[in-house]
Amino acid sequence: MHIFSLPAGHFRPGRTVLIALVLALFVAGCASVPPPNDSMNMAQTQLQMARDAGAADYAPVDLGFAQDKFQLAQSAMAERKYADAANLAEESRADAELAQAKARLGAARAQIQSKMQENSRLRAQGEAATAAAEAPAPAPSPSAAQPTEDMPAPPSSALSAPAGDGFQTVPDNAQQPAVDPAGGQP
Repeated sequence: MHIFSLPAGHFRPGRTVLIALVLALFVAGCASVPPPNDSMNMAQTQLQMARDAGAADYAPVDLGFAQDKFQLAQSAMAERKYADAANLAEESRADAELAQAKARLGAARAQIQSKMQENSRLRAQGEAATAAAEAPAPAPSPSAAQPTEDMPAPPSSALSAPAGDGFQTVPDNAQQPAVDPAGGQP
């Protein structure tokens, strides 16, 4: 007989621990992780918000990453790998948020650029109008018509004509009033 042998019917403590550990792992393996429906829905919503914000134009790479990870999450869901699906859905949501933020930034930059171009155009238009207003009037060309001299006033008899006769012309032989050489009237 061996000195270290146990009597029959007695379990070894190491064997009991081993059986308990295997049983615990088996039970843990059978317990399934619930499907990450909320994570999948949030990722899908975030993807749509990124598309609506213009991520396809301003952040196509980040949007592509988000879409690829969402497709992988859907595949993991179909294979009932819920832990992987949850992780991929969260990564997809984060990438979609990044794409949405970059799209908003890109749209704001485009709007700023448009406003700056409009301001430059208006500034140039205002400067042109100011320069045109400050420019001296062009000198008359020699071929322009000569200015006419002041016409003398009609004789007092023509002004005191009766009102009922209408318009009357002054006869050619009427005496013209004298004109002051300084340019004024007598």
